[in-house]
Amino acid sequence: MATASMFQDEFNCSICLDLLKDPVTIPCGHSFCLNCITGCWDQEDQKGVYSCPQCRETFTPRPVLYKNTMMVDMLEKLKKTELRSNVTVSSDAKPGDVECDFCTGIKHKAIKSCLSCLLSYCEVHIQPHYEVPRLSKHKLVNATSQLQDRICTQHDRIIELFCRTDQQLICMLCSMDDHNGHKTVSAAAERTEKQKQLVKLKGDIPSQIQQREKEVEEVKQALKSLQASAQEAVEYTDHIFTELISFMQQKRSEVTESIRAQERAEVSRAEGLLEQLELEITKLKSRNAEMEKLQPIEDPIDFIQSFQSHFTSSTVAETLPKVTFESQFSFHEVMKSVSPSLREKTKEFHQAVFKVTGLMVMDTVILKTPETISKSCRPYPPQSFNFNRFGSNPATDFAPSAGSIFGEPSRPFGHSFGHAASSCGYDHNYTIPVDGVGVLKALNGPDNMTVDFPELQGWKGSSSKLELVLLIN
Repeated sequence: MATASMFQDEFNCSICLDLLKDPVTIPCGHSFCLNCITGCWDQEDQKGVYSCPQCRETFTPRPVLYKNTMMVDMLEKLKKTELRSNVTVSSDAKPGDVECDFCTGIKHKAIKSCLSCLLSYCEVHIQPHYEVPRLSKHKLVNATSQLQDRICTQHDRIIELFCRTDQQLICMLCSMDDHNGHKTVSAAAERTEKQKQLVKLKGDIPSQIQQREKEVEEVKQALKSLQASAQEAVEYTDHIFTELISFMQQKRSEVTESIRAQERAEVSRAEGLLEQLELEITKLKSRNAEMEKLQPIEDPIDFIQSFQSHFTSSTVAETLPKVTFESQFSFHEVMKSVSPSLREKTKEFHQAVFKVTGLMVMDTVILKTPETISKSCRPYPPQSFNFNRFGSNPATDFAPSAGSIFGEPSRPFGHSFGHAASSCGYDHNYTIPVDGVGVLKALNGPDNMTVDFPELQGWKGSSSKLELVLLIN
């Protein structure tokens, strides 16, 4: 049966793609169904030039069509061969196959669909379409589950034309109705044109693939270069940071050791002074004990002799000098000299890193310019407000209290206005200029950042409104 099917393909009409019916052969040698070629040439009457739908050879005047009797005989034999094969072979429909609409019980696989009946037939039930003269005029196509797609929804007629004006498939009645005067051709003729376009498009595909493959390689190379550059930058910055950390640790150790050395020297001096004072205290206690022994002597001569033997006139008149300890090294001066320079270097370093990383979550930021936020609160400010900072209207004349952002005035983070919604006597709308320090909570894009200010939690706005700051206590 496979051989018969291959043989049958040689007798298919290139217009309707079905087995030839009333075959005619035109001067170029190609054969078509009589109705198919007649319909094509009828549409070319206005031009007066007639072409072969298959090879596009042109003829003038219109050739007279004669039935190819030899081909008719061969087709009859082919049909009989197919009928015998159809009777002996029948297969059950499998999932995905088109089922025969006439089979009852077990559905057989359909081999043909009739565009006139709008039904599909198996090998057995298609036989009447080959044997009954009236049914033999029906248009058969290979079995399809999309029969309705071949029927015009407006006129319920077979779609067999293509309107090039509207670029859509139509039926014969459509060409006389909505598409009247439009440029229409048979579906087969349009298929030929589309086939040419397909061949051209297919011919362009290899070069397009080659172009895209080249671009893929270029992108891969660029990506590879990018990754290598990024890795180099990471390694370099890691090296710099490692050296910086090592340098800072070394300098910290040196400064610490210098401070400790000065501390040891001062401690040693203080301990020497303490030892001297302790020795003097011991001597004074010994002298006091001797004096305690002299007091009980009542004989004047013995008392004077004992007193003069133990105490001289200089000893009696001796006045102890005041002893104090003052450090010769000021650790506070060390702090004063180190702190500003370290703060300035830290600021410069932080700003340098900011140029690379941009704003990051948990960064401390401040609004470049005050922004008015409408809030609902009590009509008078609570007692926690600092009225020394206000003018006549505290709600609008508020200015931030002094903070320390490298010496720039700012409102300290954590400052609270103390006006919760629950404490409002009644709603009163007024505005509070937001110009305080906040913490960046989320990066949703350059134009959508979330910042928690003391005055307003969850503020959202553009990064252009924010400025990075470094709080130094």
